[in-house]
Amino acid sequence: MSESDFIPTAPALETRLREALAPTWLEVIDESAAHAGHAGANGLGYGTHFRVRIGGPAFAGRSRVAQHRLVYDALQNFTDAGLHALAIEIKP
Repeated sequence: MSESDFIPTAPALETRLREALAPTWLEVIDESAAHAGHAGANGLGYGTHFRVRIGGPAFAGRSRVAQHRLVYDALQNFTDAGLHALAIEIKP
């Protein structure tokens, strides 16, 4: 895969999370427009700040830190490509 395969968009993040973690519940929201002018914003209004609401068996029995690490690890290539901020909500 090339770097262009990891352009941070809500559908791309959702696809990657489904592949990596097989969640039973997933919602990815691009909140970048609300962060215009903030650190990490790219001036385009998309692709930098996301909210992920996720749940499934991969998270069961893990600490909150370990649950979040699963998400961060799955999305590392997007972080490298410009994803700046990620709000994570884990649904049990």
